[in-house]
Amino acid sequence: MNQGQSDAPASVKVLLFASLRDQAGWSDRCIALNAPAVQTAREIWDQLELGDLPQVVLVAINQHIVSADHPVQAGDELAFLPPFTGG
Repeated sequence: MNQGQSDAPASVKVLLFASLRDQAGWSDRCIALNAPAVQTAREIWDQLELGDLPQVVLVAINQHIVSADHPVQAGDELAFLPPFTGG
C-alpha cells in the first residue's frame, strides 16, 4: 500500500496571457513534469509547441518574475506574460 503517494504524475499549472493565449487557443492547462529530471520554465515552454520562447516574454513562477531557466517544481503555477501595451 502506497501511503502518502499518488499515482498521478507531478504537474504544473501553465497560464498564458494576451497574445500568447490567442496564439495557443487556451489560457491555462496542467502540464505533467518529466520526473525525475528537473525541468525549467523554458523546457515547459518547449513542450507547449508554440515555437521559440520570445526574449520579451516574462516568466513568473507562483507570481514571482524569474528567468526562463528557473527550475519548476510540482504544484507550481507557471505564467508566460508577453509585453503589454496600453495607456
